[in-house]
Amino acid sequence: MASPQCCANPPTLNPACGQGKVVDSFGGIPAYVAGTEDSKAAVILISDVFGFEAPKLRKIADKVASSGYFVVVPDFFNGDPHAPGNTGKPFAEWIKEHAPEKGFEKAKPVISALKEQGVSSVGAAGYCWGAKVVADLAKSNEIQAAVMLHPSFVTVDDIKEVKSPIAILGAETDVMSPPELVKQFEQVLSSSDTGIVHFVKIFPGVSHGWTVRYDSEDAAAVKCAEEALADMNSWFDKNLK
Repeated sequence: MASPQCCANPPTLNPACGQGKVVDSFGGIPAYVAGTEDSKAAVILISDVFGFEAPKLRKIADKVASSGYFVVVPDFFNGDPHAPGNTGKPFAEWIKEHAPEKGFEKAKPVISALKEQGVSSVGAAGYCWGAKVVADLAKSNEIQAAVMLHPSFVTVDDIKEVKSPIAILGAETDVMSPPELVKQFEQVLSSSDTGIVHFVKIFPGVSHGWTVRYDSEDAAAVKCAEEALADMNSWFDKNLK
């Protein structure tokens, strides 16, 4: 079960935000897209439980696109992101309808659509809920590079099966993936006979969700979020270009 941290500091959703555009169907589902469509490298950003209309997530998409990638932020929740104030559908009920495993299945046609568009290398980054989807993609050889940011629902057994280069960015304060667990992930990757290229970093002084649900008025929080974005971009540059 997810911790309260998964639902803390919910964003104010805005369907019109971002410099890109929303398309009705990309791989069969609505998505926010940004960047040049003739790029040979693409990045899929997979949201936390609050979905693809979160302004800070789209801002990240725009910045990744500015590095030369075609970026897709799919709506894996079918217009039904978690709404903390919705007493008619508490989180325990919502997560049953929107298990990360369903996101994994929905991601496959998105990757196929990218390849049909001419993309030759695909990376995926997932936040909280989305990190589990990325882990499953990395286990199945669906992507060429993976990034998990303050992951939820990811286990040591998941990491043992990873086949793609993977970066894991954790928080000092995180119930879902405490530093001890993130260090276990690193140990598994370091001891793996498969030689999986990896990068693991635990950010001090931040909590679960810090990369997409930070306080814009807090200079230190903004700096940490920007550092995580820089690390993610660097990882994709090394493994996708």
